[in-house]
Amino acid sequence: MKSYRKELWFHTRKRREFINITPLVEECVRESGVKEGLCLVNAMHITASVFINDDEPGLHNDFERWLEKLAPEKPYSQYEHNGFEDNADAHLKRTVMGREVVVAITDGKLDFGPWEQIFYGEFDGMRDKRVLVKIIGE
Repeated sequence: MKSYRKELWFHTRKRREFINITPLVEECVRESGVKEGLCLVNAMHITASVFINDDEPGLHNDFERWLEKLAPEKPYSQYEHNGFEDNADAHLKRTVMGREVVVAITDGKLDFGPWEQIFYGEFDGMRDKRVLVKIIGE
């Protein structure tokens, strides 16, 4: 069985941002040489997320509004965690959006349903963060 590991690094310009990383993950699948297997993609920071959904700007705006209603950034004083930092909302948003995705690899390609894409969700950005891509298979 083959095993492949790569870290993808991101530095967003805004505190919150959604980035389609599907082409980067597809490149990893090609580099791995795996034709049949599994691809794990996970955010390695507790204020960022990896998730699968549609690449539609209106939906991404809906995510932003919905998440802000669930876990508003301000006032900072509403969260106990913010006694140490000001990113408690980012931890909560990450919990809702998820840590990782696993996608089947079939015939050397990510085996997606219609419209599915992989996204990196940043909730406390403007600094270096990484995503792990781990691929196993034959």
